[in-house]
Amino acid sequence: MIPFERTWPYDIQMKDVYVPSCPFCGQDHVLLSLTPAEIRDIQEGSKRLVIFPCCRNKVTVVDADQDYLLTNTRLRKG
Repeated sequence: MIPFERTWPYDIQMKDVYVPSCPFCGQDHVLLSLTPAEIRDIQEGSKRLVIFPCCRNKVTVVDADQDYLLTNTRLRKG
């Protein structure tokens, strides 16, 4: 079972990857330093370090599907 508290939604818009809000500071519509090609690499087994530009917190993305990023860090209370 996938741990829901370690997932965060994302969107791809015009070849940029966004999250609706930062799980750490709450800023809205945050542009991540990921590309759609890197999302495909993550889905195939690669891991990526992602630093949120708004507050400089970082997570390692270990898996992804079409809607959510799975990280090594607890992002939700639960």
